[in-house]
Amino acid sequence: MPSFPRPGSVTVCEINRDLITAEELSDDGAKETYGKVLGIVFSPVPFQSENLSSALSPEQGAIDGLNQRKSGLLWAALQTVSTGSHFFRPIDVKLLQDVGFHGLGWHQHKHILAFISGLHQVTIRDYEDSEGKNPCALINESQKDVRSLAWRPNGGRTLSVACKRGICIWAASYQGNAPSVRSGVTLGTLSRGSGTKWTLVDFLRSPEHEQITALSWSPNGRYLASASFESSSFIIWDVAQGVGTPIRRGLGGISLLRWSPSGDYFFSAKFDGTFYLWEINTWTSEPWSSTNGFVTGAAWDLDGSRILIAFSESSTLGSIHFATRPPSLDAHLIPVELPEIQSLTGSRGIDKMAWDASGERLALSYRDGDDLYRGLIAIYDVRRSPLISASLVGFIRGPGDDPKPIAFSFHDKFKQGPLLSVCWSSGFCCTYPLIFRSHVLP
Repeated sequence: MPSFPRPGSVTVCEINRDLITAEELSDDGAKETYGKVLGIVFSPVPFQSENLSSALSPEQGAIDGLNQRKSGLLWAALQTVSTGSHFFRPIDVKLLQDVGFHGLGWHQHKHILAFISGLHQVTIRDYEDSEGKNPCALINESQKDVRSLAWRPNGGRTLSVACKRGICIWAASYQGNAPSVRSGVTLGTLSRGSGTKWTLVDFLRSPEHEQITALSWSPNGRYLASASFESSSFIIWDVAQGVGTPIRRGLGGISLLRWSPSGDYFFSAKFDGTFYLWEINTWTSEPWSSTNGFVTGAAWDLDGSRILIAFSESSTLGSIHFATRPPSLDAHLIPVELPEIQSLTGSRGIDKMAWDASGERLALSYRDGDDLYRGLIAIYDVRRSPLISASLVGFIRGPGDDPKPIAFSFHDKFKQGPLLSVCWSSGFCCTYPLIFRSHVLP
């Protein structure tokens, strides 16, 4: 039977398909359940949830390896598809409140968590910094209306933040070893808080000064893709040069971007239910269309051979499998049934989705649902061979009064198993180790 957290309890972790609960959040309780096994306790990070609610409110004006040879070919290909203009239809503002932006993320190789904690603010909690037990806030006059964030792969401790008029690039600043600010940029403002300091080293200014709402890094960390629901194109930035190239294909109303882990493919989705698979050698694409609402979540498999997609008006996921090797765009869409979402919760659509990089755990929040299941996160055990299938492990309940998940994400490289972090509407960012089988238990 799937684990169900009774009302009034809080989830602590998973132990072999059993989601452990407690009466309240406490480091002592976490130490007893998983701390002795993992050797670390992930204390919850409090924040002012009303600030985050206003940041994600539609009334505030918006929504929420490549080698060097490939990199050169990619940039050359960009120049051939970046011209031209197309009619752009404005997005219905009612859709904006339904978009789940990437408001939380783990550093790929460190135990460093970043999440949007206010209209203009990002909070960083470094669990490896013994002197920085208190979180650090990233605040700058250039960083307005924050909507999304993403850690730079292979870029040390570098974080990109999507905001109004462009993208803030932050880097960790150590005593005697301050990060360099790009030539011609005079920002360099330090963050507030204890422990490691952070410096704003660059601001990538959007050509149309629009609100940036989606980000995705190339796996080698050289290029950064950005998009806005206000624009008819997305942009590929050569971050070191501070140069952005628009991909203009009449792609107005983009809600989601995802670069594949292999670097060969790129995924973009629109509010009208269409989405595109791109191959990056020539930046050509194949359009797909959904009758189940628009894409609310997308996650690539670790090898980049398939992508899992969630839709706003369906409890069934889609799994796109590439039939041949890159750069071919020949692919097949296969349904992944999740019958419990509708039968247990009463929901008919997925709100947000996260897939662990190991492929073994899937986290979903769902739209509406009955009173008993409202505000929970469903955790699935995933099998990928020969096709993707999922079985329900149980549900996670957050702390506080009537908690609802605002944003959540897995740590992609946590060696001891899937590690899920969730920002709850009750004002806590909580982390849940999902421990099972061969990872750390006999």
